[in-house]
Amino acid sequence: MASDAKILSAIAAGMLVVAIGLIAYNDYQAPGEGFAPTMDNGHVSINPLPGGPVAAGKLAADFKLPNLSGTAISLSSLRGKVVFLNVWATWCAPCREEMPSIETLYEEFSKDPDFVVLAVNEDSEGRSVVDSYVRRSRFKFNVLLDPQNQVGDAYDVSGIPETFIIDRTGRVVAHHLGPYDWAQPKMRDALRELIESKDNQTAKAE
Repeated sequence: MASDAKILSAIAAGMLVVAIGLIAYNDYQAPGEGFAPTMDNGHVSINPLPGGPVAAGKLAADFKLPNLSGTAISLSSLRGKVVFLNVWATWCAPCREEMPSIETLYEEFSKDPDFVVLAVNEDSEGRSVVDSYVRRSRFKFNVLLDPQNQVGDAYDVSGIPETFIIDRTGRVVAHHLGPYDWAQPKMRDALRELIESKDNQTAKAE
């Protein structure tokens, strides 16, 4: 798919490109069906067209949120690393569907100190609901709690799941609306190229 090539190219090259449109939209709905434009019934509002409010190349907004252990993590503290930032909720079916692929991606890079997965949860019910789901699913990546939707507001998130890939300099190099299979070999290869790219190595040294 053409959109598939765009997101891979943006990640691999670290190019300053416009926000990436929804790639797997048609894979998650049958003809005549769609996601409702609300977030109170288990469905989400997802834009099937390219583009979005946060363009690739924009400096990613900083934030500081607690993980499930209560430790606060800020985006600025991860400068020099490639960050996979995913915004999700336990009640969101498309989010739950893509989570296993994020876990696979995390495990693939778990020994690489220069790659970090941050799954920002926007449940309003509290830590216990999120912790129970994560433990039951045996996910090991970092889950941050954001019941006040701080990240959603800062990044103009219009629907979940929504993913931002941030390079070592703190800039968004790819932006994806909707669910996606992040465990694909071509995606892992593209991320590895981003981690190992010359420009990112320079940013790490600085």
